[in-house]
Amino acid sequence: MRDSKRLLSIFRALSESRQQALLDYADFLAGKEGAEAASAPPSEPLSIPRPEQENVVKAIQRLMQTYPMLERNQVFHEASAQMTRHLIHGVPAIEAIDELERIFVRQYQTHLETLNKDPQAS
Repeated sequence: MRDSKRLLSIFRALSESRQQALLDYADFLAGKEGAEAASAPPSEPLSIPRPEQENVVKAIQRLMQTYPMLERNQVFHEASAQMTRHLIHGVPAIEAIDELERIFVRQYQTHLETLNKDPQAS
């Protein structure tokens, strides 16, 4: 209950655009909680183009869909750090999204290296 009041207080103190960003992030987190394991994910990244206008939360969602073979928990920490840089530290969305792209590519390369070392791991 105390956390709910604190969250509401923080939310009310934010600008309208930051409130929307916080709601988008909450939706992302809720989706992460409710995500169920699907059938075997594809081994190659999916071709989901980056839209011209995209916010950081939508970029994370797109990249999670592009790289379904990645362990979400491994990517989540770094993705959350980029969200924090954007929301709290004012890093422009495009800069945060560019870094997210690099993070996901790096995580995918690590995933491939792991598979090459141990073909049973997937």
